[in-house]
Amino acid sequence: MKVLYLLDSLNRGGAEQLVLDVCRNAQANDLDLTFAAMGGGAFEEDFKTSGVEFLRLQRRLPIDFRVVGQLRKIIKERRIEIVHAHQAVEAVHAYLARQGLRTKIVLTHHGFIADAKNLLTLKFLIPRVSKNVIVSRALVAWYETENKLKFPEHPTIIYNGVDEKRLRGDSGKLKRELNLANDDLLVGMIANFYRDPRKDQMTVCRALPEIFSKIENARCVFVGGVEAGAEAKFEACVGFCEERGIAERVHFLGARRDVPDVLAALDVFVFSSLQEGLPVAAAEAMLARVPLLVSDIEPLLEASAGGRYAEVFQTQNAARLAEKTVELLADKNRREDLANRAFDYARENFSIEAHLKNLKNLYDSLSKK
Repeated sequence: MKVLYLLDSLNRGGAEQLVLDVCRNAQANDLDLTFAAMGGGAFEEDFKTSGVEFLRLQRRLPIDFRVVGQLRKIIKERRIEIVHAHQAVEAVHAYLARQGLRTKIVLTHHGFIADAKNLLTLKFLIPRVSKNVIVSRALVAWYETENKLKFPEHPTIIYNGVDEKRLRGDSGKLKRELNLANDDLLVGMIANFYRDPRKDQMTVCRALPEIFSKIENARCVFVGGVEAGAEAKFEACVGFCEERGIAERVHFLGARRDVPDVLAALDVFVFSSLQEGLPVAAAEAMLARVPLLVSDIEPLLEASAGGRYAEVFQTQNAARLAEKTVELLADKNRREDLANRAFDYARENFSIEAHLKNLKNLYDSLSKK
């Protein structure tokens, strides 16, 4: 079965990292995959060397009929049976390109907050694609209640997968870079700053004064880029740390290519979020054996099996986050037990092998229709 994976851009993000992991593991898992991008980004070189055929298009218009024509040619020449898209813009181009052909379209929904244009596009696409895939059960309810999007049939739930092999990092590299002592305890959050209410780095910042007062050798790192329009959120976090006199213990590192080294250095991974699908970053932390502390939104509870494989704090409750963080930092045995149990759970549910197995089952079912 020949499958075309399609992304609009190659910037660093959870969906892009997921697709890159799929590409890198496609051949080993007997998936005949071609990859096409409608724009560039920081991941472009990684995709070029991922082990699958890489095709670079260039979308210049919201709906670019030149790209539609290129996609149709790709589908026909390579006898593509399934096109798998991860955003509305990709799926609408695929939908137009496959008119009159037998090619199926799969659209994965990752849980981004859609603007009016994307909501309208999704309402058009959801009943017209061959299969809607959604990355968590909790996200189905969120789509229907918050976005008023209805699925004609229940979407297929396929959890995001992570390639454990790429998470092997140097545990001392980040501390050397930041000139930290070997016995410093490092709390970290890896997430971009978005203009929409998605990630919640400010609650982590608000918890830090209490954490630092209780754990003298604690430090914190934030890893992630700043989306256009989110500059004020980033500056508010930096300003808060400066005003509270903790700036020398908090490091804003921006987007990084060395996430495995960051994960290897962390003693606690904090995932403070307001809205998610099923974040790749949480699965990465589990598979890197970093104890996870998450806000109590439904997708993160689902990712942690109701809190069995992560500590949980009330969303936006900085005092409770501080308390939970201090408890973990003060008890190494507790951290190790949580990390090891979460690793076993994540390997079974969130590995790239589990993800690809579920994808292949879906593709096989579509090929029989």
